[in-house]
Amino acid sequence: MKNDKIVIANKKFNSRLIVGTGKYKSMTECAKAIKFSGAEIVTVAVRRVNIIDKKKPLLMDYVDPKKITYLPNTAGCFTSEEALRTLRLAREIGGWKLVKLEVLGDKKNLFPDMIETLKSTEVLAKEGFKVMVYCSDDPLMAKRLENSGADAIMPLAAPIGSGLGIQNKTNIEIIRNQTKLPLIIDAGLGQASDATIAMELGCDGVLVNTAIAKAKKPYDMALAFKNAVIAGRHSFLAGRINKYLYGNASSPKTGIIK
Repeated sequence: MKNDKIVIANKKFNSRLIVGTGKYKSMTECAKAIKFSGAEIVTVAVRRVNIIDKKKPLLMDYVDPKKITYLPNTAGCFTSEEALRTLRLAREIGGWKLVKLEVLGDKKNLFPDMIETLKSTEVLAKEGFKVMVYCSDDPLMAKRLENSGADAIMPLAAPIGSGLGIQNKTNIEIIRNQTKLPLIIDAGLGQASDATIAMELGCDGVLVNTAIAKAKKPYDMALAFKNAVIAGRHSFLAGRINKYLYGNASSPKTGIIK
């Protein structure tokens, strides 16, 4: 498995688990959870996480951007204009071109507004950004994102922060079969087994925030997700058996002692 790396925008990563940096009790807790998770990419909400005000605790003081890849995202943006402005700011601040785009449609369900998302993806791709896109689990929309210049497709498993786990396995499998882009489950996972299921469906990785940050024991949950992603990937590569409606004896029918 040493050579089984995930490749995003021509960059290789050993860990297929991406974690968020929000919702923790402190930046110290956040940094320690990231260490337990083994993640090499962390999402950073440009509008919510302090990365420029030196009078307040800076994320960089706890999570070294030279060791961990920062993935600026547009959490909290509800229009294409807001999202574009946020990511252009991130590029000006830290030179980040690998970004995560999410344009939300409403404040209650936090589903993506796919019209605004598609429009933003096209603009960002033309501007030289490498765009990982939070999207619905609609295979048609996922294909349009790919055609618009996305570098990774990130369909939700369930509403953000809901912990419901993967609600539509069929659509995820269809998206997997139709795209050559990295497919990363984003949003709605609640426990480590959800990550294993995502990986067994053929996803290239998972992104987790709330399930770790709000767990009773965040460090234990971070480690659990790390191991779950590895187990799911091994299982997928091993190739599952076919499903049968009836029983199928595991012992041979010949040579039975009478």
